[in-house]
Amino acid sequence: MEKLGSSDSRQNHTADEWQTVAYLAFHAVLLSAVALLFLLHFPSSLTLRLLGALSGSLAALAALCLLRSAAAAAVRSSLAERTARRMVAAVPDWSAVRTALDVGCGASGGTLLSAVARQMKKEGSGGRVVGVDRRRETAVAVLRRAGDEGVREHVTCREGDARRLPFADGYFDLVVSASRLKKAEEGVALAELVRVLKPGGIGVVWGLLRGPWYAQRLRDLRMEDVRLADAGLRRSHIVSFHKPMQILEQDQFNSPAAAVDIC
Repeated sequence: MEKLGSSDSRQNHTADEWQTVAYLAFHAVLLSAVALLFLLHFPSSLTLRLLGALSGSLAALAALCLLRSAAAAAVRSSLAERTARRMVAAVPDWSAVRTALDVGCGASGGTLLSAVARQMKKEGSGGRVVGVDRRRETAVAVLRRAGDEGVREHVTCREGDARRLPFADGYFDLVVSASRLKKAEEGVALAELVRVLKPGGIGVVWGLLRGPWYAQRLRDLRMEDVRLADAGLRRSHIVSFHKPMQILEQDQFNSPAAAVDIC
């Protein structure tokens, strides 16, 4: 029954997203028809003709904008779901995951966080995933989505900064992130992900254009089994890694590469 309920809630959420797309597309078609009527049936008066042409052009432009928005919404939703599935599949053993962290949980609209929570629910481990986002309202929206998908009991969201994560060292079994950061923030954020990850824990991050740099940075931080995989979008990658059971703090945070980024 739990699986059925989770599946139904997920389908309902997907249906809501496609209803938005359909709503935009419908109004785009409607405005296109209005524009066509204006352009084909000009009134006899020159002034009315000019007004009709202007109205028709504006309606056509609005229709194009709506169609573009509808297409973009559909593509974003599909890409976010596909990326989340690939990131979840990059974790080799979910039975060992009791605590997970999604840094920048609003970046995927809560898709990644919900995917992690669904996997935890499937494993029956009773684990929880914490979502962190800079904007409180975004964190609240992500939490609401988790409730819609039937995984609310496995999710906690809070406001927080990827550069200064409000958690103790070695707290999480798994850390994931699909958030896009400014170049100046990336080094600090990756070091923070490593800091809060337990020894032996797993990290999975998504990078657009910067995947190879992420992989090298993680190797500089003495991470093991760093893997770079195609994320299904041109020049985007999924980087997975393990934190070794023993790592010298000096090597991890005071290496020359780390010192440059953190300062």
